[in-house]
This record gives sequence, C-alpha cells and structure tokens, in this order.
Amino acid sequence: MVKFSFPSLLDIVNPRLNQFRFQDTYMSNQEDLPTQTGYAVLNIPGKDPIKLPILKGTMGPEVIDIRELGKKGYFTYDPGFVSTASCMSRITFIDGNKGILLYRGYPIDQLATKTNYLQVCYLLFKGELPDKAQYAAFENRVKRHTLVHTQMESLFQAFRRDSHPMAVLCGVAGALSAFYHDSMDIYDPQLRELTAIRLVAKMPTLAAMSYKYSIGQPFVYPDNSMNYAENFLHMMFATPCEKYKVNPVIAKALDRIFILHADHEQNASTSSVRLAGSSGANPYACIAAGIASLWGPMHGGANEACLRMLQQIGSVDRIPEYIARAKDKNDPFRLFGFGHRVYKTFDPRALVMRDTCHEVLDELHITDNPALHVATELEKIALNDDYFVSRHLYPNVDFYSGIILNAIGIPTSMFTVIFALARTIGWISHWNEMQTIKDSRLGRPRQIYTGREMRNVKAMSRR
Repeated sequence: MVKFSFPSLLDIVNPRLNQFRFQDTYMSNQEDLPTQTGYAVLNIPGKDPIKLPILKGTMGPEVIDIRELGKKGYFTYDPGFVSTASCMSRITFIDGNKGILLYRGYPIDQLATKTNYLQVCYLLFKGELPDKAQYAAFENRVKRHTLVHTQMESLFQAFRRDSHPMAVLCGVAGALSAFYHDSMDIYDPQLRELTAIRLVAKMPTLAAMSYKYSIGQPFVYPDNSMNYAENFLHMMFATPCEKYKVNPVIAKALDRIFILHADHEQNASTSSVRLAGSSGANPYACIAAGIASLWGPMHGGANEACLRMLQQIGSVDRIPEYIARAKDKNDPFRLFGFGHRVYKTFDPRALVMRDTCHEVLDELHITDNPALHVATELEKIALNDDYFVSRHLYPNVDFYSGIILNAIGIPTSMFTVIFALARTIGWISHWNEMQTIKDSRLGRPRQIYTGREMRNVKAMSRR
C-alpha cells in the first residue's frame, strides 16, 4: 500500500501563510494521511475508464476519492451528503452500525463517567487528555475569560423581550468578533487557541444572559470559585438578592450532558462551521453559523421537540393512539427522540443519558412525572415493536436529555442553547483543525440544474 497525498494551491501561491498554517500542528504529518488501498474504475459508455483512488483511514469504511471526476467534467449527486466525506479529521469517529462514538479514540461512555467537560474540551482541541498540571492550567485560563465586555450587555437591549434565546445567542455570539480583534490571525496557532479558550469560557455566560434577558431578570456574573457546570447553574438561577445552592448531582448531570453533546463528527452545524470557515471567515462568525444551523428541530432542536411531544401525548393510556398516528404515512404527527441519521442501533449517548435521567429524578424525588412515564413506556415499545426495530428507531440522546433539563428547571426554549453551549468546543476544534490540513479549500458544492434553458429577454410589451 502507498501513502496518498495531494498538493494544495496554498503551497504554490502563498508559502508564508502555509508556514503559519503548519506550525505546531498534527494533521500536516505524512503518517496522518489515509492510505491508498487500490482503485475503483468508473466505466461510462463511450468514454475512457476513470480510475478513482480508494482511501482507508484509521477506522471506518474505505472511501472513493472522486476529485478526478471534476477534471473529467462530471459531478456526483448526493442530497444531504449521506455518502460524501467532505474532509479528513482526527477528532471524532462514529460507527453507526455498531453504536460507537469516540472522541480522539476514547469511548463516549468512558469519558462521560470518568472525566468532566473541561477535560473533554482539552481533549477535543489538543488531541490528548490532560494530566493534573495541564488540566489545572487549562481550567485557570478558562476561568480568566468567563466575563464578557460590559458593552455586550447593551446588545441584548436590541432584542425584543420575548425573543427566543437561540435568536439572542446567535446574534451576540457573532458580535464577539467586534470585541476581539487581537486574535483574528487564523494562521497563528496560539491565537486560535486563545479564541477557543474565550469561546468555551464565555458561552455559558452568554447563554445564561440570554435566559435572564428572556425572563426580565438582571444578569448574574460568573463565580470562578465554581466548576464549569456549577457556574452555569449559578448564572441561570441565582439573582442579585438570592443565592442559588448548586446540587452536586444536578451539576454532574449537566456536565454529562455537555460531554455527550460536545461533538458528533460532521453533522449539519459542524459542517456549517467548516463551510463558513473554509472562506477564511472570522471564527466567531463561524460559530454563529453553527448556532443558526443547530437551531432547527431536525438537529439541535430535537430534544425540545421531543419533550413537547411527550407532553402532548400526556399519559400512558394515550400512547397507542400516537403510535398508530406515527405509523400512518398520511398523518403529519411524528415521534421525536427515536432513530438517528447515523446510528442504526442504540445511540451510545442515550445509554449514559438514561441512567443519568433516573439519577436526577431520584435525587429530586420526582416520581409522578407524566413525561417520564410516557417516555419509559415508549422506550419499551421501541425496543420490541417490529415497526421500530426493523427501521432502527431506537431511543436517542434527545429522548432523555429533554426530561433531565426539564426536571432541573431549564425551560424548553433553552434546550437548544444548552446544546450550543456544549457543542462550541466541537465546532471550534473542527475550525482549528481546518487551518492545519494541507488540502483544505473553499467549500463550493455543485448542483444539478433543472431550470429553463437559455432564452432571450423580451420587451415588456411582448411578455
């Protein structure tokens, strides 16, 4: 087998920027590139055969490199990019058929039970779990950046008082670019790391401010004596006239939610960040693009939609009615929280989330939660009903996370904000990785044009 690599235009036209791009990086090493295992030959009637290299990464299926097709005047058609790899990455691996999710090679269940969110942030961005000294230094850097500029507070006043917190978060996250001009050299690895630290540190503050503004309460400043999850709960629920006592079980559950949502390979929002980043855009603007993409109910808004569905069903005795509606192709009702675009078996995050859900409900002595009863019965049905099993419609992470957040006291309008907060480290890690990959280039998808053929413009009197 031979190593397979490609020169980029950056190598030829701008060696100075290329020098910065490869300083202190890991993706530029030759051994990090996929290996070529052979060729696939495409035979088109009346044309010469086209040889397409077959590449193999560390894990996962073999990939056919189709870049040669463009040179031959062909494009591929793949709506939703279900069969397309847009990049090389070392951050996250998913095997949907086996229910495997790895961050930098570590199984998600081990990370959720043996580390905390800031350790995972360090892992995703830097590639390895920190030792004790590295973690202490990293945590200290994050805590030094939790405050936001006081002028940011005035930005919130521009939003309607009843604005959805995601609308507010999207706006103020993008506005961070107006406050930090000192870290805009995206080819400097130290400034990229500073940007990541700022985003991880400030996103909980901005998320809590978005909530406080939506309910008309004054903003609460961060308390750096607390850990990451505790501090967020403090900023959410404390007031200037009343302290909030953080329950350690609740803080641990929230920390796990952060870990489980920290990254998920090349999903819609991460791809949005990468696509925006491919143009060399401001990193804060790229994160705002990710927040906007995440907002949709088919992506980050799924846990909010799932809880609303459980509340709509209302009681266990009404489940058969809604199951029948879900199976009816002509009924607009659909079940949220079941199945996944990637996983063809049980979502590995859901296993951790299910246990955490019961820990929280036991700690809060919640035994009469109708949504939990409905969820428990739906889970049994989904694991045994052939309709669900044959379609791989197993409960996913959204199925349980919504119940946990609701039990904690976080309103449904904030569910996707929590998701965005947690996913920020994944987004910025992928954005950072982009700057280190040799053949990274401007994203420019193609299309199949189905409109009118060329025609001439007629004078208005003749139309």
